Amino acid sequence: MKILDHLEEWLITFLMGAATLIIFASVMHRYLSGYAIPGLQDWLLGLNFGWAQELCIIMFVWMAKFGAAYGVRTGIHVGVDVLINRLEGGMRSKFIIFGLLAGALFTGTVGTLGTRFVWENGMHHAMFTWLGMDVGDVPEGPTTPDLEWPTWIVYSAIPLGSFLMCFRFLQVTWSFIRTGELPHHDHGHVDGLEEGKPLAAGKDDAIYRMDDELHPHDMYYGEERRQRDQGPPTPGLERRGKPASGKGDGQ
Repeated sequence: MKILDHLEEWLITFLMGAATLIIFASVMHRYLSGYAIPGLQDWLLGLNFGWAQELCIIMFVWMAKFGAAYGVRTGIHVGVDVLINRLEGGMRSKFIIFGLLAGALFTGTVGTLGTRFVWENGMHHAMFTWLGMDVGDVPEGPTTPDLEWPTWIVYSAIPLGSFLMCFRFLQVTWSFIRTGELPHHDHGHVDGLEEGKPLAAGKDDAIYRMDDELHPHDMYYGEERRQRDQGPPTPGLERRGKPASGKGDGQ
C-alpha cells in the first residue's frame, strides 16, 4: 500500500512541477520573441510551443483526478459535517460509513462508465492492434488537435482516477470501522515548524501572542476600541506611551 501511496504522490508532484515549467517556458518564449535581438529572435521564432497549452490542460486534468483520490486518503476534502458531529456515537458512525460508501459507489460508477467511454473512443482499436488481432470495422478513434495523441489516452484519467478514488473511499471506510478515526489534515500545520516551542522571553514578546484572536499589529488599537465599546480596560494591555482613553501625549 505504501508503494501505491508514493506513486500517487510522485505522479501528482511530477504533473504539477512539469506543467508549471512548461507554462513558464511558453510564456518566456512568447515574451522574448517580441524583441528584435539578432540571432536570438530567429532561433526563438523557429521553436514551436503551440502544443504547450494543450499539454498543460491534459496534465492538470490528470493531476486533478489523482489529486482527488489523494484528498480522500489524507482527508483534505471539504465536508459539511456540523449536523453529523452533533449526533451520538453510534448514529454518527453509521452516517459516516453511509457517506463513505456512497462516495465509493459514485466514483465506482463514474469509473465504470468512463472505462466504457474510453474503450469505445479508440482503446479497443489500439488493444486489438497491439495483440495482433483483426480490427475489422473498429474505428481508430479521434486524436487531439495539437499533439495528435489518441484521445482515449487523455480520457483514461477518468476511469483510472475514479477507480483509485473509489478504492480510497473503501480504504477509509475500512480504517474507520476498525479504529473509529477518519483521516484528518491540519491546514494550520507548517512542515519544518516545531510545535509547542515557546516564544523567546522578553518584554516585547506579548505583541506576538494571539490569545485574544487579534492581529498582533492591531492589539493595542483593538484594546482601545474594546474599552470604548465595552467598558473598563483589561489589565496589562494598555498601550505603551499612550493612555487608555485614546488621547495622545500632551493632550
